[in-house]
Formats: sequence, C-alpha cells, structure tokens
Amino acid sequence: MKIVFLDSTALPKHIPIPRPNFEHQWVEYEHTSPEQVLEHAKDAEILVTSKVLLGREVMQQLPALKLIAITATGTNNVDLVAAKELGIVVKNVTGYSSVTVPEQVLGFIFSLKHSLHSWYRDQLQGKWADSKQFCYFDYPITDVRGSTLGIIGKGCLGTEVGRLAQLLGMNVLYAEHQNATSIREGYTPFNDVLAQADIVSLHCPLTPDTTNLINANTLAKFKKGAFLINTGRGPLIDEQAVVDALKSGQLGGAALDVLAKEPPEKDNPLIVAAKTLPNLIITPHIAWASDSAVTTLADKVRLNIEEFVRTGK
Repeated sequence: MKIVFLDSTALPKHIPIPRPNFEHQWVEYEHTSPEQVLEHAKDAEILVTSKVLLGREVMQQLPALKLIAITATGTNNVDLVAAKELGIVVKNVTGYSSVTVPEQVLGFIFSLKHSLHSWYRDQLQGKWADSKQFCYFDYPITDVRGSTLGIIGKGCLGTEVGRLAQLLGMNVLYAEHQNATSIREGYTPFNDVLAQADIVSLHCPLTPDTTNLINANTLAKFKKGAFLINTGRGPLIDEQAVVDALKSGQLGGAALDVLAKEPPEKDNPLIVAAKTLPNLIITPHIAWASDSAVTTLADKVRLNIEEFVRTGK
C-alpha cells in the first residue's frame, strides 16, 4: 500500500509520524504546491496531509486514492462532499491540543495584562539601560485576578480555557451565538459579553456565520481598552478592523496565533502594524504545537490509518 505524506514540514522534524503496522511504501514530501499535487499523489492509496488543498478535480484524477488522513482537526482543505461521492474516506484528528492551546491563551493573557511584550521590545533598544532609575512606568500593568474573560466558543478548548481562568480568580462569561433568540443555560448574550469582558478569547469554529465575527461593528461594542485573543481561525476577525481598533485605543491590545492567510503576505495589515504597535502580539500558528501535543497527533494519525486498513472506515 502506497502512503504519501504531502507536506511533512507541517509537523516538526523531531516528532515523525510512527509508521503503520502493515506492509506499505511510505513516500514523504516536505512541501507540495498546487501544481505538484497530482505528481506527488500519483498511485497513492493513502494521502497524509495537513493543509494541501484536495478538491474534486484533483481527487477525480487519483483513482487509487482510498483515504485522506489529515494531520489536524480542520478539514476545510478537502472537498468533503466530493470525497464522499468518490468513495474516499477522510479522517482527521481531534483532542490533541487540549492542554497546549489553553496554556498559550493564559500566556497571552498575562503578557497583555502585564504589558510583557512591550517591556521586552524596549530592551531590544536598550531603554532600561538608558533609564535614570531602577525602573520606569511606560506601560499599563493590571491584575489578571478579578478581570473578566469573555469566551466565544464552548467546546473542548473554550471550556478548558474557562476552567483555568477561574482557577486564577477570573470571572468567565461564555457568549451565546450572535443574534440568538434564546439564551442557553451557562451562556451570556453575545453583546453583553463584548461589553463586559476585559479580555475576549475566540474558540469557535470557522463557519459562514462566524467569518469576520470580530469586525468594526462588533469591536465598537467591546469594552474600551479590552484585549482580543485569537487562537482559533484567522478569518474569525476582520484584520484591518482590528488594526484600526488598536490604533484608536478601542482595543487595548491583541494576541493572535492565526491569520486569515498563512503564511501571511508581508503587507498583511497586522504584520505591518506589529512592527510598530507594542500591544500587538503575533505568533505563527504554534499554539497547538507542544511536543506532547504533536506526539499525540502523530500517534492518532497512525491509528487512523491502521483503523481504515483494518475496517475500511
């Protein structure tokens, strides 16, 4: 059985996917461009990929293909309707980042509330060394304990972020769906969360309803000076609107692990703004990628492949 990993650099090199326990040929490519998909995937019965786009037209030209094993939770890079019609099974991985993503969110919270990123950037220019006293007070420092965290999305990650935040003494509000006609138990109306939260953290899936959920209109409803954290999906936010809100002071800061296009263009408004705005933190989609999380992910990919070969599902 021929197995082709189309984009192996989507996982760190020091944590390879364990090889399946059946006879197979394993072929691995670090990258696969759209123009290379058919060449790299030729004769493959199983494709392993994280982000390579597999649409109907491509899959129709891969008659041997039986399984697409995704090394991630998101399946938006595969045309699932076409795969089903063509008899191709698609298996993703869930639950591997339930520790590392919430931990990064907490790190972002502390960095924003204590202006850690601003103090660090100062030292790159030697500002402390030039100071005339033992410390200086250029940036705000506010307590995490007692602040209000608004969470949009109450799945595995949102729930764990809320649990950890409560242990720190934070008040946690889970936002009901925008424009909902009724409020479920344990939830707070969407606009009330935006108005009350000192920090808003996004953990909802990307759907047509949540695309650009955070935009100029919703940002205007934020508590002035509140912080925004996004470790979910880049298109949940209108990037230019976030830049504008940071510059106007409507947002007190933002910490983003995801952007609408990844890797981003060099002229992406957030990438450009991060060069001059000390209260904007950007990390390159790595909140999920602790060694333990990647090891779990790699093991689950192997198990998914073996399950398919054993059961056909």
